[in-house]
Amino acid sequence: MESRLTRLEAVQTMLLEIGQKSSSCTDISEFLQAVHAALGRIMYAANFFVALSDRDGPVNQVRFVYFVDEVDDPPSRDALFELVEGESPTATVIATRERMVMTAAEHLSRREANAGFGIGTIAEHWMGCPLLDQNHQALGAIVIQSYDKQHTFSEEDQALFALIANHVSSALQGLQSMDRLERAVQERTAQLSHEVAERRRAEAIQRALYELANLSATATGGSRLNLRLHQIISELVPAQNFLMALYHADTKEISIPYFVDQKDEHAPVKRFDYGVGMSSYILQRKQAMLLDRAGFQALVDSGEMEHPLGNTDIASWMGAPMLLGDVAYGVIIVQSYDETVTYTQADLDILAFMASHVAVAIARMQADREIRRAKEALEEQNAALENALTSLKDAQGELVRQEKLASLGRLVAGVAHEINTPLGICVTATSHLVEELKLTREDMANGTLDEDGLNQFFDIIAQSLRIMTTNTQRAAALVRSFKQVAVDQSSDDIRSFNLRKYLDEVLLSLQPKLKGKPIAVEIDCDEHINMASFPGAVSQIVTNMVVNSLVHGFEEGQSGKIKISGKVDGDFVDFQFSDDGVGMDSATLAQLFDPFFTTKRGSGGSGLGAHILYNLVTGALGGTVKVVSAPGMGLHYKLRFPKVKRK
Repeated sequence: MESRLTRLEAVQTMLLEIGQKSSSCTDISEFLQAVHAALGRIMYAANFFVALSDRDGPVNQVRFVYFVDEVDDPPSRDALFELVEGESPTATVIATRERMVMTAAEHLSRREANAGFGIGTIAEHWMGCPLLDQNHQALGAIVIQSYDKQHTFSEEDQALFALIANHVSSALQGLQSMDRLERAVQERTAQLSHEVAERRRAEAIQRALYELANLSATATGGSRLNLRLHQIISELVPAQNFLMALYHADTKEISIPYFVDQKDEHAPVKRFDYGVGMSSYILQRKQAMLLDRAGFQALVDSGEMEHPLGNTDIASWMGAPMLLGDVAYGVIIVQSYDETVTYTQADLDILAFMASHVAVAIARMQADREIRRAKEALEEQNAALENALTSLKDAQGELVRQEKLASLGRLVAGVAHEINTPLGICVTATSHLVEELKLTREDMANGTLDEDGLNQFFDIIAQSLRIMTTNTQRAAALVRSFKQVAVDQSSDDIRSFNLRKYLDEVLLSLQPKLKGKPIAVEIDCDEHINMASFPGAVSQIVTNMVVNSLVHGFEEGQSGKIKISGKVDGDFVDFQFSDDGVGMDSATLAQLFDPFFTTKRGSGGSGLGAHILYNLVTGALGGTVKVVSAPGMGLHYKLRFPKVKRK
């Protein structure tokens, strides 16, 4: 009785210790070690372990957070083990949430039925209890076992162990919550520290990029730029030994404009052929590289990197190409001779990032220099071009004036030829009349003139006079029309005129051009369009249109039609001219109004007809002109100009 009472007092003391330890301990292993020590005072506990389920992973994965065994080696506390119900007694306890007691014979019997049952050494007596939370969900299992037949667990031991398991469960819930909270705090603290470090690094990189951009905008190169660049990069990564190499694509050479080294006062060479040294090695691969002492020496020994330049006794080395797209501007290299200063991938990333921005800065400075040189050259060329343009404008103006005079001259020749016909008929009629008068006088003198002869003479006189009157009137009309058109084309005065009547006069003066050609001209113009404008411009425009159609629109002997129309639209006149000739393609149409452009070069085309037309419509008449054409569909001009043109 006394022994039983003593044991109950020991159990009571143990439970108190578990409660105290659960409130004072922050580490689960420390707590379970105390539980193990206290348990050993009330029962045999040489072999004891606790397996906790992984709350963040699959339900069948556990960690052995505490493991003491006389035979089996302890597993890693942080390792996860997958236990399958039916193959592991511990997994069975966790899955069923019930206590399990097993002897060696029972263990062997189960292993015979399932060869994989139990992964550890078979114990003489094995006892496990589930660790449950307040929701009766399994936290894990607490196990005690004996390899000694003299030490087995009685029913009282089993009851006490189940009681202790309940108290351990309660304590573990608090410890796990605290442990989880501490881990969360530690993880969050580490995360915040990392974020702060990354933010500081990002701010440092941002400042470096800003200063680099400002430096490239204000500096023109040279030692000042290189020195400040070294200082900027040194603020981001350890760069006591620093080298900048520039690649010259035109000569296939590399130069060293900046070199700072602890062991070498000056660069081994200032300029060398591409393909030599680590600078060439980086440029050939167009990617940043990080090397330690062994890696650098391996490159040298293998000959993969040809002819190393400078000191090769380095502890850490990294180089990054200055690339902008596929264009290489050079290399930035930093190295360390100190074993305590070694570069990381993060350092290489920063160096590569900075090298790419240095390439942008170099390209910008080179572009600025090229722009300045180009600006100076363009200013000189611009002055020369302005002089040439002035001369060209003068020459063009003279050519246009000469073309107008030539057009008028051709008109004079045509009108002169046309007048020659009626005047020739008049001369012939006069000669015939003179001869008849002579014969009649002779008959009268001889007394042979009778009444019939006299009447015949009178008929000849009347017929000759009709012929002479008709032809002199025709010649007078031609002269009057030509005179008006010629005066208008050579004058810049505004006068009032009727558009329809004026078109008739212009076309009358163009009759020599149209004579003998199977081209019909149709006029559909309102007879009440009275204008106050430049009639010379109108006559020149119509003349150029008609002549261009005759020269370019119709082949020799080809029949066709020219249509001219004019209508009033408010204060404006819509004037249209069209022919049904060969037309022109889009490329030719786009150049129609260009000066000196002609499709009949060497065949009578000057290339100024349409150009003069355009300038007269948009200038003198103050209107607009549009043209539509396509191969085989003729040419269609659409003009719009005010009825009254004010100076």
